[in-house]
Amino acid sequence: MTAFAFAAGEAPGAGGVGSALAPLPFLLLIFVIFYFLLIRPQQKKHREQRDMLRALKTGDQVVTIGGIYGTVVDIDETKVKLKIAENVKIDVAQTSIASRLGWEGEKKGKEGS
Repeated sequence: MTAFAFAAGEAPGAGGVGSALAPLPFLLLIFVIFYFLLIRPQQKKHREQRDMLRALKTGDQVVTIGGIYGTVVDIDETKVKLKIAENVKIDVAQTSIASRLGWEGEKKGKEGS
């Protein structure tokens, strides 16, 4: 039975280092592709979201992750108070704000200057 196993594959000790390193360039290529297609764009999106939250101020119109439109009334370290209708104010987590209306336009305007 052992003779058959040796006959089916390479001779023991003959494959060595060359065959062990053969998949390395392929794995590196896959990592580079994953980095440029998945990791890097996600980091950029996270950075833009963080910058938008830091630039948030009272009077800004925002949309939450749940789709609630409102105007920022007060900003705390972790919470934001939104006015969503006359005499209706709610507290939401700062991280639940998906976007600020007009944020993209302001950003493009600053780059053009």
